[in-house]
Amino acid sequence: MATTKDVTRSPIGRISYRGETFSSFNKQKRTQGKNKKFAVLAKKGDQVKIVRYGDPNMKIKKAQPARKKSFRARHNCDAVQKKKDVFTAGYWSCKNW
Repeated sequence: MATTKDVTRSPIGRISYRGETFSSFNKQKRTQGKNKKFAVLAKKGDQVKIVRYGDPNMKIKKAQPARKKSFRARHNCDAVQKKKDVFTAGYWSCKNW
């Protein structure tokens, strides 16, 4: 697992990690030409990790209440004990919806 010592910050505040730039920790961004739709540089304590999630070929229609309800039920987003670890794709997809 990488630590915050492996991350460099530019003068304008952008974060660079393994050749990718992020606006800050725990902020998602859309990926270009990757296998996933979103990426986030997750930080928990002193540890960091790139988490990729989302199907790049599907549309996100969270403005439609029926689709949002179905997605959250299918992925157990509202379960109390689940989706607590910021290093998992499930956490970020549920947070996104």
